[in-house]
Amino acid sequence: MGLLVKHVHVLLHRIIDLQVCPLGLTANQWRPLMLILHRGIDTPAELARTLDVDTGATTRMLDRLESKGFVRRERVPEDRRVVKIVPTEAGRAVGARILPAIAQTLNIHLSGFSEDEIHMLIALLKRMITNGERHLQQAADRPDTP
Repeated sequence: MGLLVKHVHVLLHRIIDLQVCPLGLTANQWRPLMLILHRGIDTPAELARTLDVDTGATTRMLDRLESKGFVRRERVPEDRRVVKIVPTEAGRAVGARILPAIAQTLNIHLSGFSEDEIHMLIALLKRMITNGERHLQQAADRPDTP
């Protein structure tokens, strides 16, 4: 089952990648941009945690997004150690063009599914996520866990 979930994940991303390539985005750039635009993630540390990548990879990815004019980094005046990621107008414009690519990709993968099947799939995936998150939280709460 894990291999099937991973395979679906890979296929979703490969098809989205094909569709956003003409927008000047690579596979590792459209997802962070969408997280910045639609999940309110505004610091490199939070972005690294969400993407489950190291801070060096996050810095390189933000360098590329910044060089393309999609984001800019600003220091917080009250605490110069904190850097905020701010989407630019160009970033918002390209982000608006990514959403249809994501929707089209999901429609491709859900072709032939009934509305009930789609709702069932969503419910089952949410349940798996809840179970996994609960287990991680319980493990973190145990003092004997490394």
